[in-house]
Amino acid sequence: MKKALSLIFTLYCGIIFLVPFLVLFPFIFICIQFKPLHRFAHRIIRFWSYIFFFLTGMPIKRIFRFRPDKKKAYVFVANHFTYLDIAAGMNIVDNYFAYVGKSSVKKAPLFGYMFAKLHIQVDRSDKWSRTKSLKKGIDTVKSGRSVFIMPEGGIVGENPPQMHTPLKDGPFIMAIENQVPIVPVTFLNFHEINKPLDRFNFGIRPKVIFNEKIETKGMKKEDIEPLKRKVYQIIQGDLDAYWNYKSLPYSS
Repeated sequence: MKKALSLIFTLYCGIIFLVPFLVLFPFIFICIQFKPLHRFAHRIIRFWSYIFFFLTGMPIKRIFRFRPDKKKAYVFVANHFTYLDIAAGMNIVDNYFAYVGKSSVKKAPLFGYMFAKLHIQVDRSDKWSRTKSLKKGIDTVKSGRSVFIMPEGGIVGENPPQMHTPLKDGPFIMAIENQVPIVPVTFLNFHEINKPLDRFNFGIRPKVIFNEKIETKGMKKEDIEPLKRKVYQIIQGDLDAYWNYKSLPYSS
């Protein structure tokens, strides 16, 4: 019975995810064509995210240990266990930002086009692509726009809530190069919602923590490793406390 309910709920979520997007996409497409309207396209996509989480009965609870200033640029970094994290990022972050994500997203019809035009793609198997996306990320922050990155390098952790290490250097370089704060963001229970079809997951409310910002003023490249370790300890510490879990130490 639970498996049947879970299947029905999953199909319903798929419809709620797709239909509003198709309705809104013509407006997103128009905005994408004109760079001054990119910020408005971002707002439309955020509205779509609100619709999805509301109609699926999963309004996200935000816990603020630090509330980012909407007018300032930050580098947001978060753990990454499920595909829900991407849509959730649009929902929870009030700042205008660009995602840094895998270039494979461009293969998805419509979604890929939107992502390529508004965000930063990276092919981690291609050194030139990594270099190009890093420079674009640095320039994005320099322009006053925030970036949002999952520094694990994709959904690669095999045992949530254990994060995958080592974290990628990119977001930390972007923050240090621009001397802007890093904001560690913890997705506490999204992987519980996104489990396989062996249970009925309706009614689990997603929770996310905005941790205190980490200033990077005065930091240099030699500070990257300690900074990565600190961010890991903050996010993994939240996960450990929430799940009563004993995590592994950071692995360089």
